[in-house]
Amino acid sequence: MSLVVFESRKQIHCADCRQGPLRHLVRESGVPRCLDCTDLGHLVYLPRGDTALTRRSREASSLCAVVVRFNRRRHRYERLGLLVEEAALAGAERACLADSEARARRRERDRRQRAAEDTRFTAAFAAEIVRLFPGCPADRAVAIATHASVRGSGRVGRTAAGRALDELAVSVAVRAAVRHTDTEYEALLMAGVPRFAARARLAARIDAVLDGWRTPHPGHTSPHAPDLSP
Repeated sequence: MSLVVFESRKQIHCADCRQGPLRHLVRESGVPRCLDCTDLGHLVYLPRGDTALTRRSREASSLCAVVVRFNRRRHRYERLGLLVEEAALAGAERACLADSEARARRRERDRRQRAAEDTRFTAAFAAEIVRLFPGCPADRAVAIATHASVRGSGRVGRTAAGRALDELAVSVAVRAAVRHTDTEYEALLMAGVPRFAARARLAARIDAVLDGWRTPHPGHTSPHAPDLSP
């Protein structure tokens, strides 16, 4: 279990030595104490961001603490970095410098692999859209799939159901695209209409578009995976 140090935005002083205002503090028995009074004053701060440097510093430091700060908007504590021994950080920096080129090549290989995986998945998602909605124009299917499957976006295409090409998840993505692109949904939101009220108002129109897309257009051929190549 890691020691936790809090970064404070308030004017807080140490309950023991009265030093302050404190940027970093430890709460013991419900009262704030500075790093010196809690035997952590010799540690140095390492902001988060460099995964290799953080991992190596943590491994080399016999004493370390996680630094967190409360995010008022999200109502939760978020990790900012670590406090580690100075010698451990210096050693980790030397190790990272020594193999920086190798790690850069590995990151580039991983980036290309992720890009290829994303292209294949987006094509599969678009093909599933066309299968479920054969009347959907191919370019719209590609646009919907691309938007829904952005890595790290948290959108439906990146949920477990979306990655499995679940029919309901794919349909949710298509419905959301029609709502935003083919109706005045966003204008209603800007006008102050509550989100669920706006959706209810537009539900029949969205259903009409989707019902039309469930029927192949005249001259429609068997669907294939859309071409996503450059």
